[in-house]
Amino acid sequence: MHFSPLRLLKTIAASVAIFFFGLFPPYVYADSKELHLYTNNPVLASVDGEFLTSEDLKNSQIHDIMVQLHQIQSQVLKEAILAKLKKNHPELTLESEMPFPSEGDVVRFYDNTPGIKEMGTLEKMRNEITEYLEKVFRNNYINDRYEFAIKKGWAKVYLQPPPEFKLKARVGTAKLWFDEDDGLTRKIFLLEYSDFQCPFCKRVQSTLDNLREQYPTEVQFGYRHFPLDFHKEAKYMAESVECAREQGNFWELQKLLYADNNSVPRARLHQYAKKAGVKDITRFQVCLKERKYKERVLNDLQEGTKLGIRGTPAFILGIYDAETSVVHGELLSGAVSEKKFKKAIEKYLSISRAEASLAQ
Repeated sequence: MHFSPLRLLKTIAASVAIFFFGLFPPYVYADSKELHLYTNNPVLASVDGEFLTSEDLKNSQIHDIMVQLHQIQSQVLKEAILAKLKKNHPELTLESEMPFPSEGDVVRFYDNTPGIKEMGTLEKMRNEITEYLEKVFRNNYINDRYEFAIKKGWAKVYLQPPPEFKLKARVGTAKLWFDEDDGLTRKIFLLEYSDFQCPFCKRVQSTLDNLREQYPTEVQFGYRHFPLDFHKEAKYMAESVECAREQGNFWELQKLLYADNNSVPRARLHQYAKKAGVKDITRFQVCLKERKYKERVLNDLQEGTKLGIRGTPAFILGIYDAETSVVHGELLSGAVSEKKFKKAIEKYLSISRAEASLAQ
Protein backbone atom coordinates (compact mmCIF):
# COMPACT_ATOMS: atom_id res chain seq x y z
CA MET A 1 0.00 0.00 0.00
CA HIS A 2 1.46 3.37 -0.98
CA PHE A 3 0.71 6.16 1.47
CA SER A 4 -0.14 9.50 -0.13
CA PRO A 5 -0.69 12.82 1.67
CA LEU A 6 -4.28 12.93 2.81
CA ARG A 7 -4.91 16.58 2.16
CA LEU A 8 -3.82 16.18 -1.46
CA LEU A 9 -6.11 13.18 -1.84
CA LYS A 10 -9.06 15.14 -0.48
CA THR A 11 -8.37 18.08 -2.78
CA ILE A 12 -8.17 15.85 -5.84
CA ALA A 13 -11.34 13.96 -4.89
CA ALA A 14 -13.27 17.16 -4.34
CA SER A 15 -12.10 18.65 -7.64
CA VAL A 16 -12.97 15.50 -9.55
CA ALA A 17 -16.42 15.34 -7.98
CA ILE A 18 -17.23 18.98 -8.69
CA PHE A 19 -16.18 18.68 -12.31
CA PHE A 20 -17.69 15.35 -13.20
CA PHE A 21 -20.96 15.40 -11.29
CA GLY A 22 -22.04 18.08 -13.74
CA LEU A 23 -20.51 16.41 -16.80
CA PHE A 24 -21.71 12.84 -16.32
CA PRO A 25 -24.98 12.76 -14.32
CA PRO A 26 -25.93 9.08 -14.34
CA TYR A 27 -29.72 9.00 -13.80
CA VAL A 28 -32.62 11.38 -13.28
CA TYR A 29 -36.28 11.11 -12.29
CA ALA A 30 -38.61 13.10 -14.56
CA ASP A 31 -41.93 14.57 -13.43
CA SER A 32 -43.64 11.43 -14.72
CA LYS A 33 -41.78 9.45 -12.01
CA GLU A 34 -40.33 7.21 -14.72
CA LEU A 35 -36.63 6.45 -14.53
CA HIS A 36 -34.76 8.14 -17.36
CA LEU A 37 -31.08 7.96 -18.19
CA TYR A 38 -28.92 10.77 -19.38
CA THR A 39 -26.70 9.67 -22.24
CA ASN A 40 -23.22 8.68 -21.10
CA ASN A 41 -21.82 9.68 -24.48
CA PRO A 42 -22.94 13.30 -24.99
CA VAL A 43 -22.10 15.34 -28.08
CA LEU A 44 -19.39 17.82 -27.13
CA ALA A 45 -18.80 19.62 -30.44
CA SER A 46 -19.73 19.74 -34.10
CA VAL A 47 -16.89 20.00 -36.62
CA ASP A 48 -17.73 20.41 -40.32
CA GLY A 49 -21.06 18.75 -39.69
CA GLU A 50 -19.57 15.79 -37.79
CA PHE A 51 -20.10 15.31 -34.08
CA LEU A 52 -17.40 14.79 -31.47
CA THR A 53 -18.68 12.83 -28.48
CA SER A 54 -17.33 12.07 -25.05
CA GLU A 55 -16.15 8.67 -26.27
CA ASP A 56 -14.04 10.33 -28.98
CA LEU A 57 -12.01 12.11 -26.31
CA LYS A 58 -11.74 9.23 -23.91
CA ASN A 59 -8.29 7.99 -22.98
CA SER A 60 -6.78 6.10 -20.07
CA GLN A 61 -6.46 9.21 -17.90
CA ILE A 62 -10.09 10.22 -18.41
CA HIS A 63 -11.18 6.65 -17.71
CA ASP A 64 -9.18 6.60 -14.47
CA ILE A 65 -10.89 9.82 -13.38
CA MET A 66 -14.29 8.37 -14.27
CA VAL A 67 -13.51 5.33 -12.11
CA GLN A 68 -12.52 7.65 -9.24
CA LEU A 69 -15.74 9.59 -9.75
CA HIS A 70 -17.79 6.38 -9.61
CA GLN A 71 -16.08 5.45 -6.35
CA ILE A 72 -16.93 8.86 -4.88
CA GLN A 73 -20.50 8.68 -6.16
CA SER A 74 -20.92 5.17 -4.72
CA GLN A 75 -19.81 6.23 -1.26
CA VAL A 76 -22.00 9.36 -1.26
CA LEU A 77 -24.96 7.30 -2.50
CA LYS A 78 -24.51 4.75 0.27
CA GLU A 79 -24.64 7.48 2.90
CA ALA A 80 -27.69 9.07 1.24
CA ILE A 81 -29.50 5.71 1.24
CA LEU A 82 -28.74 5.11 4.90
CA ALA A 83 -29.85 8.65 5.77
CA LYS A 84 -33.24 8.02 4.14
CA LEU A 85 -33.64 4.64 5.79
CA LYS A 86 -32.77 5.65 9.34
CA LYS A 87 -36.31 6.91 10.14
CA ASN A 88 -38.00 3.57 9.52
CA HIS A 89 -34.97 1.38 10.28
CA PRO A 90 -33.28 2.74 13.40
CA GLU A 91 -31.01 -0.32 13.58
CA LEU A 92 -28.99 1.26 10.78
CA THR A 93 -28.10 4.32 12.84
CA LEU A 94 -26.15 2.74 15.69
CA GLU A 95 -23.35 5.31 15.64
CA SER A 96 -22.07 3.96 18.95
CA GLU A 97 -21.04 0.79 17.14
CA MET A 98 -18.82 2.64 14.68
CA PRO A 99 -15.23 1.53 15.40
CA PHE A 100 -12.35 3.97 15.85
CA PRO A 101 -8.65 3.29 15.34
CA SER A 102 -6.67 2.35 18.40
CA GLU A 103 -3.10 3.30 19.20
CA GLY A 104 -2.10 -0.16 18.01
CA ASP A 105 -3.80 0.43 14.66
CA VAL A 106 -1.85 3.67 14.21
CA VAL A 107 1.49 2.06 15.11
CA ARG A 108 0.90 -0.93 12.80
CA PHE A 109 -0.03 1.38 9.93
CA TYR A 110 3.14 3.41 10.49
CA ASP A 111 5.35 0.30 10.72
CA ASN A 112 3.85 -1.58 7.76
CA THR A 113 3.08 1.10 5.17
CA PRO A 114 5.92 1.50 2.64
CA GLY A 115 7.26 5.03 2.32
CA ILE A 116 5.52 6.56 5.33
CA LYS A 117 8.59 6.58 7.60
CA GLU A 118 10.35 8.74 5.04
CA MET A 119 7.66 11.38 5.63
CA GLY A 120 8.42 11.80 9.32
CA THR A 121 8.45 10.23 12.78
CA LEU A 122 5.45 8.49 14.30
CA GLU A 123 4.76 11.51 16.49
CA LYS A 124 4.80 13.81 13.48
CA MET A 125 2.52 11.54 11.42
CA ARG A 126 0.21 10.39 14.23
CA ASN A 127 -2.63 12.87 13.67
CA GLU A 128 -2.63 12.44 9.92
CA ILE A 129 -2.58 8.63 10.19
CA THR A 130 -5.38 8.72 12.78
CA GLU A 131 -7.49 10.96 10.55
CA TYR A 132 -6.93 8.62 7.60
CA LEU A 133 -7.77 5.47 9.58
CA GLU A 134 -10.91 7.10 11.01
CA LYS A 135 -12.08 7.70 7.46
CA VAL A 136 -11.29 4.10 6.46
CA PHE A 137 -13.06 2.66 9.51
CA ARG A 138 -16.07 4.90 8.96
CA ASN A 139 -16.34 3.90 5.29
CA ASN A 140 -16.07 0.21 6.21
CA TYR A 141 -18.84 0.62 8.79
CA ILE A 142 -21.07 2.42 6.27
CA ASN A 143 -20.38 -0.29 3.68
CA ASP A 144 -21.42 -2.99 6.17
CA ARG A 145 -24.68 -1.15 7.03
CA TYR A 146 -25.32 -0.54 3.33
CA GLU A 147 -24.83 -4.22 2.41
CA PHE A 148 -27.20 -5.16 5.22
CA ALA A 149 -29.88 -2.79 3.85
CA ILE A 150 -29.48 -4.10 0.31
CA LYS A 151 -29.82 -7.73 1.47
CA LYS A 152 -33.01 -6.78 3.32
CA GLY A 153 -34.38 -5.34 0.07
CA TRP A 154 -34.90 -1.89 1.55
CA ALA A 155 -33.17 -0.15 -1.36
CA LYS A 156 -32.34 -0.74 -5.02
CA VAL A 157 -29.29 0.83 -6.67
CA TYR A 158 -29.10 1.83 -10.32
CA LEU A 159 -25.69 3.50 -10.37
CA GLN A 160 -23.37 1.64 -12.77
CA PRO A 161 -19.57 1.81 -13.07
CA PRO A 162 -18.09 3.19 -16.28
CA PRO A 163 -17.72 0.55 -19.00
CA GLU A 164 -14.38 -1.21 -19.18
CA PHE A 165 -11.96 0.94 -21.14
CA LYS A 166 -9.99 -0.57 -24.01
CA LEU A 167 -7.20 1.25 -25.77
CA LYS A 168 -6.63 1.00 -29.50
CA ALA A 169 -2.87 1.19 -29.90
CA ARG A 170 -1.10 1.10 -33.24
CA VAL A 171 1.98 -1.09 -33.31
CA GLY A 172 3.51 1.36 -35.79
CA THR A 173 7.28 1.09 -36.12
CA ALA A 174 7.68 -0.99 -32.95
CA LYS A 175 10.46 -3.56 -33.07
CA LEU A 176 8.88 -7.01 -32.78
CA TRP A 177 10.45 -9.80 -30.77
CA PHE A 178 9.15 -12.71 -32.83
CA ASP A 179 9.36 -12.91 -36.61
CA GLU A 180 5.83 -12.62 -38.00
CA ASP A 181 6.80 -14.80 -40.97
CA ASP A 182 7.41 -17.83 -38.74
CA GLY A 183 3.98 -19.31 -39.54
CA LEU A 184 2.52 -18.73 -36.07
CA THR A 185 -0.54 -16.58 -35.41
CA ARG A 186 -0.09 -14.80 -32.11
CA LYS A 187 -3.37 -13.26 -30.96
CA ILE A 188 -2.01 -11.43 -27.90
CA PHE A 189 0.38 -8.49 -27.98
CA LEU A 190 2.46 -6.91 -25.20
CA LEU A 191 3.64 -3.52 -26.45
CA GLU A 192 6.27 -1.81 -24.30
CA TYR A 193 6.99 1.92 -24.08
CA SER A 194 10.31 2.49 -22.32
CA ASP A 195 13.14 4.88 -21.51
CA PHE A 196 16.76 3.64 -21.32
CA GLN A 197 17.54 5.84 -18.30
CA CYS A 198 14.48 4.72 -16.35
CA PRO A 199 15.43 2.37 -13.45
CA PHE A 200 12.02 0.69 -13.48
CA CYS A 201 12.41 -0.01 -17.20
CA LYS A 202 15.69 -1.75 -16.45
CA ARG A 203 14.09 -3.76 -13.67
CA VAL A 204 11.23 -5.10 -15.79
CA GLN A 205 13.44 -6.45 -18.60
CA SER A 206 14.11 -9.78 -16.83
CA THR A 207 10.35 -10.19 -16.30
CA LEU A 208 9.75 -9.68 -20.03
CA ASP A 209 12.46 -12.24 -20.85
CA ASN A 210 10.66 -14.78 -18.65
CA LEU A 211 7.32 -14.07 -20.34
CA ARG A 212 8.83 -14.54 -23.81
CA GLU A 213 10.08 -17.95 -22.75
CA GLN A 214 6.67 -18.91 -21.34
CA TYR A 215 4.50 -17.63 -24.22
CA PRO A 216 6.61 -18.06 -27.39
CA THR A 217 3.70 -19.15 -29.59
CA GLU A 218 0.80 -17.17 -28.11
CA VAL A 219 2.13 -13.68 -27.40
CA GLN A 220 3.94 -11.18 -29.60
CA PHE A 221 6.16 -8.58 -27.93
CA GLY A 222 7.09 -5.15 -29.24
CA TYR A 223 9.19 -2.20 -28.15
CA ARG A 224 8.60 1.52 -28.67
CA HIS A 225 10.46 4.51 -27.27
CA PHE A 226 9.31 6.97 -24.62
CA PRO A 227 12.38 9.02 -23.60
CA LEU A 228 11.46 11.41 -20.81
CA ASP A 229 12.55 15.06 -21.03
CA PHE A 230 14.64 14.99 -17.86
CA HIS A 231 16.67 11.96 -19.06
CA LYS A 232 19.11 13.84 -21.30
CA GLU A 233 20.81 10.81 -22.88
CA ALA A 234 17.67 8.68 -23.30
CA LYS A 235 16.70 10.01 -26.74
CA TYR A 236 20.19 9.36 -28.13
CA MET A 237 20.20 5.86 -26.66
CA ALA A 238 16.81 5.26 -28.30
CA GLU A 239 18.09 6.52 -31.65
CA SER A 240 21.19 4.31 -31.32
CA VAL A 241 19.19 1.07 -31.10
CA GLU A 242 17.30 2.14 -34.23
CA CYS A 243 20.65 2.60 -35.98
CA ALA A 244 21.62 -0.87 -34.78
CA ARG A 245 18.29 -2.15 -36.08
CA GLU A 246 19.46 -1.31 -39.62
CA GLN A 247 22.09 -4.00 -39.22
CA GLY A 248 19.93 -6.54 -37.38
CA ASN A 249 21.23 -5.86 -33.85
CA PHE A 250 18.36 -3.98 -32.18
CA TRP A 251 17.73 -6.39 -29.32
CA GLU A 252 21.43 -7.03 -28.68
CA LEU A 253 22.15 -3.32 -28.17
CA GLN A 254 18.91 -2.79 -26.30
CA LYS A 255 19.90 -5.49 -23.82
CA LEU A 256 23.40 -4.05 -23.32
CA LEU A 257 22.09 -0.55 -22.68
CA TYR A 258 19.64 -1.78 -20.06
CA ALA A 259 22.27 -4.00 -18.44
CA ASP A 260 24.45 -0.96 -17.71
CA ASN A 261 23.54 0.70 -14.41
CA ASN A 262 24.53 4.12 -15.72
CA SER A 263 23.33 6.16 -18.65
CA VAL A 264 25.55 5.80 -21.71
CA PRO A 265 26.79 9.13 -23.11
CA ARG A 266 26.32 9.75 -26.81
CA ALA A 267 30.09 9.65 -27.44
CA ARG A 268 30.34 6.04 -26.19
CA LEU A 269 27.33 4.51 -27.91
CA HIS A 270 29.44 3.19 -30.78
CA GLN A 271 31.46 1.14 -28.26
CA TYR A 272 28.30 -0.56 -27.03
CA ALA A 273 27.18 -1.08 -30.63
CA LYS A 274 30.41 -2.91 -31.35
CA LYS A 275 29.90 -5.15 -28.30
CA ALA A 276 26.36 -5.82 -29.52
CA GLY A 277 27.67 -7.21 -32.79
CA VAL A 278 27.07 -4.26 -35.13
CA LYS A 279 29.42 -4.94 -38.07
CA ASP A 280 29.66 -1.60 -39.82
CA ILE A 281 30.49 0.81 -36.99
CA THR A 282 31.21 3.69 -39.38
CA ARG A 283 27.71 3.36 -40.80
CA PHE A 284 26.33 3.25 -37.25
CA GLN A 285 28.21 6.40 -36.25
CA VAL A 286 27.04 8.30 -39.33
CA CYS A 287 23.45 7.20 -38.62
CA LEU A 288 23.68 8.45 -35.05
CA LYS A 289 25.50 11.69 -35.94
CA GLU A 290 22.88 12.58 -38.55
CA ARG A 291 20.14 11.57 -36.10
CA LYS A 292 18.52 9.53 -38.81
CA TYR A 293 15.84 8.13 -36.50
CA LYS A 294 15.09 11.25 -34.47
CA GLU A 295 11.60 11.50 -35.99
CA ARG A 296 10.84 7.81 -35.38
CA VAL A 297 11.65 8.16 -31.69
CA LEU A 298 9.66 11.41 -31.48
CA ASN A 299 6.70 9.73 -33.20
CA ASP A 300 6.79 6.89 -30.64
CA LEU A 301 6.72 9.47 -27.88
CA GLN A 302 3.82 11.38 -29.42
CA GLU A 303 1.71 8.27 -30.04
CA GLY A 304 2.35 7.05 -26.50
CA THR A 305 1.29 10.42 -25.12
CA LYS A 306 -1.97 10.24 -27.09
CA LEU A 307 -2.66 6.88 -25.48
CA GLY A 308 -2.42 8.49 -22.06
CA ILE A 309 1.11 7.37 -21.19
CA ARG A 310 2.85 9.82 -18.86
CA GLY A 311 5.66 7.76 -17.39
CA THR A 312 7.76 4.66 -17.98
CA PRO A 313 7.64 1.80 -18.35
CA ALA A 314 4.15 1.51 -19.79
CA PHE A 315 2.58 -1.46 -21.56
CA ILE A 316 -0.38 -1.97 -23.84
CA LEU A 317 -1.58 -5.55 -23.45
CA GLY A 318 -4.48 -7.02 -25.36
CA ILE A 319 -5.88 -8.72 -28.47
CA TYR A 320 -3.73 -8.27 -31.58
CA ASP A 321 -5.09 -7.69 -35.07
CA ALA A 322 -2.13 -8.44 -37.31
CA GLU A 323 -3.91 -7.21 -40.45
CA THR A 324 -4.35 -3.69 -39.09
CA SER A 325 -1.36 -3.84 -36.69
CA VAL A 326 -3.55 -2.64 -33.82
CA VAL A 327 -3.68 -3.84 -30.21
CA HIS A 328 -7.07 -3.62 -28.43
CA GLY A 329 -6.35 -3.78 -24.74
CA GLU A 330 -5.44 -2.11 -21.49
CA LEU A 331 -2.68 0.09 -20.16
CA LEU A 332 -0.37 -1.29 -17.46
CA SER A 333 2.12 1.08 -15.86
CA GLY A 334 5.34 0.69 -13.89
CA ALA A 335 7.56 -2.31 -13.22
CA VAL A 336 4.63 -4.73 -13.46
CA SER A 337 5.16 -8.06 -11.69
CA GLU A 338 5.33 -11.30 -13.63
CA LYS A 339 2.26 -12.53 -11.75
CA LYS A 340 0.19 -9.52 -12.83
CA PHE A 341 1.36 -9.82 -16.44
CA LYS A 342 0.48 -13.52 -16.54
CA LYS A 343 -2.96 -12.93 -15.07
CA ALA A 344 -3.71 -10.35 -17.77
CA ILE A 345 -2.22 -12.50 -20.55
CA GLU A 346 -4.30 -15.51 -19.51
CA LYS A 347 -7.42 -13.33 -19.49
CA TYR A 348 -6.84 -12.26 -23.08
CA LEU A 349 -5.88 -15.77 -24.15
CA SER A 350 -9.24 -16.97 -22.80
CA ILE A 351 -11.04 -14.23 -24.72
CA SER A 352 -9.14 -15.12 -27.89
CA ARG A 353 -9.94 -18.82 -27.55
CA ALA A 354 -13.62 -18.09 -26.93
CA GLU A 355 -13.79 -15.90 -30.03
CA ALA A 356 -12.07 -18.62 -32.08
CA SER A 357 -14.54 -21.21 -30.81
CA LEU A 358 -17.53 -19.06 -31.74
CA ALA A 359 -16.12 -18.48 -35.22
CA GLN A 360 -16.01 -22.21 -35.96
